[in-house]
Amino acid sequence: QVQLVESGGGLVQAGGSLRLSCAASGHTFSTFSRFTMGWFRQVPGKGQEFVAVIRGSEGDYSQHYADFVRGRFSISRDNAEKMVYLQMDSLRPEDTAVYFCAAGTPILSQLTENSLYLFWGQGTQVTVSS
Repeated sequence: QVQLVESGGGLVQAGGSLRLSCAASGHTFSTFSRFTMGWFRQVPGKGQEFVAVIRGSEGDYSQHYADFVRGRFSISRDNAEKMVYLQMDSLRPEDTAVYFCAAGTPILSQLTENSLYLFWGQGTQVTVSS
């Protein structure tokens, strides 16, 4: 069974930090290093929003960020452990959302398109208090 499981969400004060983790499992992820791994977020009443992505081996593991998190968030991966991480620093109340991990093989120009990611986790809540 293919699974992505997020963890690490919680309640934090503005200016604080959280580290989200996403664990991949299942036969499909036997080639985990080839997958592009992304983080998206969603608040009630709004659509999913691209946050960050780290490409797979064919993309040299390049990292890309939404403008509103660049310099504050950092995405990384551990292919041996089939994990992807999102380090979130200098958190703001507007970062409050459910954060989702996703896996797929989008091309470079389509990294922010959530419809091109094949596998999704269940999400983890991040709440930033002012």
